[in-house]
Amino acid sequence: IIDINMGCPAKKVCNKWAGSALMQDEPLAVAIAAAVVQACAPHGVPVTLKMRTGWCDAARNAVTLARAFEGVGVQMLTVHGRTREQGYKGEAEYDTIAAVKAAVRVPVVANGDITSPHKAADVLRATGADAVMIGRAAQGRPWVFREVAHYLATGELLAPPLVAEVRRVLLDHLADHYTLYGEFTGVRSARKHIGWYVQGLPGGEDFRAHMNTLEDADAQLAAVAQFFEGIARTTDRMPAPDASEQRQHQQQKGKTAGLAA
Repeated sequence: IIDINMGCPAKKVCNKWAGSALMQDEPLAVAIAAAVVQACAPHGVPVTLKMRTGWCDAARNAVTLARAFEGVGVQMLTVHGRTREQGYKGEAEYDTIAAVKAAVRVPVVANGDITSPHKAADVLRATGADAVMIGRAAQGRPWVFREVAHYLATGELLAPPLVAEVRRVLLDHLADHYTLYGEFTGVRSARKHIGWYVQGLPGGEDFRAHMNTLEDADAQLAAVAQFFEGIARTTDRMPAPDASEQRQHQQQKGKTAGLAA
């Protein structure tokens, strides 16, 4: 597929009149989508598009654009439940996504603050969307996709992953990261990824600080392996979601139930 990104809120992107900045100029945005569809059609390549609810609260034009994008041949739409002005602040809202779903026939994917299997199910019910897209919740937690898929299919929660599995996944992740970026850049940019994996684990905060002192890949890999070996000596599995996350789910469930009513 070719996926057009009109959802990125980054200042450096929007300053170049790309990403979600395009939502400010509806004729231009639709013309771009139409041109891409036309170019891809001879090759049988479907075109999809991601956007936000609008540029700002006063210009929530996702529904208008969704109809127009469908009209020029875009085959699937993903909507993030915030405006560009919001960035990632506050909470995602799902009314606009529900309105987009009601306005078009193509599949609609809901995105924004989908952090758990429960939240995925709640958002699907509230919006009527065909699927959910998970972004930031997968940082340091790539198994969230199987957790969500399993819950949506069975209604049952998977047990947290084994510590040994997470150790292996992170070490493989780091090896691929070094291959992509090279050792010098890779070691430094991997620090944030390691931080996401160890967030909330015993000793995780001190370990993140230690990571900032390591300058080569071998040292970084050895430290990660040792850290998770230490965790494995006290427990087989990663911690389950804490009580605050469960409370957040219950609060959000009430909100999304109201949206669906």
